[in-house]
Amino acid sequence: MPQSHRAPLFTPVLIGGCIIIMLSFAVRASFGVFQIPIAEEYGWARAEFSLAIAIQNLAWGFGQPIFGALAEKFGDRRAIVAGALTYAAGLVLSAYAVTPGQHQMLEILVGFGIAGTGFGVVLAVVGRAASDENRSVALGIATAAGSAGQVFGAPVAEALLGLFSWQAVFLIFAGVILASLLALPMMRSPAPASRATLEESMGSVLVRACRDPSFTLIFLGFFSCGYQLAFITAHFPAFVTEMCAGIDPAGMLASLGVSSTQTLGAVAISLIGLANIGGTIFAGWLGKRYSRKYLLAGIYAARTVVAGVFILMPITPGSVILFSVAMGSLWLATVPLTSGLVAHIYGLRYMGTLYGLVFFSHQLGSFLGVWLGGRMYDITGDYTLVWWIGVGVGAFSALVHLPVRERPMEALALSPAVPAR
Repeated sequence: MPQSHRAPLFTPVLIGGCIIIMLSFAVRASFGVFQIPIAEEYGWARAEFSLAIAIQNLAWGFGQPIFGALAEKFGDRRAIVAGALTYAAGLVLSAYAVTPGQHQMLEILVGFGIAGTGFGVVLAVVGRAASDENRSVALGIATAAGSAGQVFGAPVAEALLGLFSWQAVFLIFAGVILASLLALPMMRSPAPASRATLEESMGSVLVRACRDPSFTLIFLGFFSCGYQLAFITAHFPAFVTEMCAGIDPAGMLASLGVSSTQTLGAVAISLIGLANIGGTIFAGWLGKRYSRKYLLAGIYAARTVVAGVFILMPITPGSVILFSVAMGSLWLATVPLTSGLVAHIYGLRYMGTLYGLVFFSHQLGSFLGVWLGGRMYDITGDYTLVWWIGVGVGAFSALVHLPVRERPMEALALSPAVPAR
């Protein structure tokens, strides 16, 4: 194809989507920083606020297919506005919550808000707006924007907590979410071009997908991604604060301003996000050249090894940094590959809804990882068992992707005599 006719990679839709996801995930990635301040202010057990974050992740999972369907029925931008308003309302009301039950109930609003401003809706818009040649990389860039938010979300929250109460920080973050709507005019997605795709109902696509064993395998495989990521996001800052060896006052970290394990915990979340920017874009680049299912199996296997080695070694500032960089390079690399696989097999028309259903499995894992982390900490005094469960489910996900069939469902429908493999 001549260079003059090649579709551009960076479109207004991609740029606007990156801004919305980045700010949404900056706030979402900061919740682990609030674990200790909120628990100490009210004298709560660690499991109380952990359950609130776990409910947030579960509500995010429930909300993802709902917002995907709303976007496909009423328009992407309306769904994003509804998500941002819900997100901000949850943060504002949480700032005035004084009991564990209030926090836990209000995190439902926050979770639904993340669903409306996160991957399910935005990636569907980006995927439809991108050319076939650029789609995998565009999905990787949009996913990496979430990591960019993680880079500064936790450290900004930690810095703001040094100046304001946690309640005030929640209100500031509500304003940030509303400000993300300034990018909304850029989010104009074209409709699918295929007449057959337009005529096929959402119900028929959902039925065909849910009857497909490959969809079930993708659904099951995404569980461990949610478990590992949510557990680390919610509990790693506290884990590092309490379990890591002290910072050398004369060392390099101290010279960079990282003088306590509490600060290192927030920096670790930032490092994970920073490493994942490159890892996710690279995964998107690989996704248009190699089998997505084998790439996913390899990522889950690598996560399993990284987590296992980390927990077996002494927890030192050096090992925390190495783990953050290694896990970060694999962090959201599964998202462009999984969303791209769903789009490839089942088409773009209802990608938001179908990916939302798969993402629900991710959030079931998120709920378990966050809640179990707090619960096991209160019972045993550490996070060791929860880490090893994460190692196990990671190995399961590596194996379960291997039998996935990557042939488009539309091709199968045109040649029913060929059995799905």
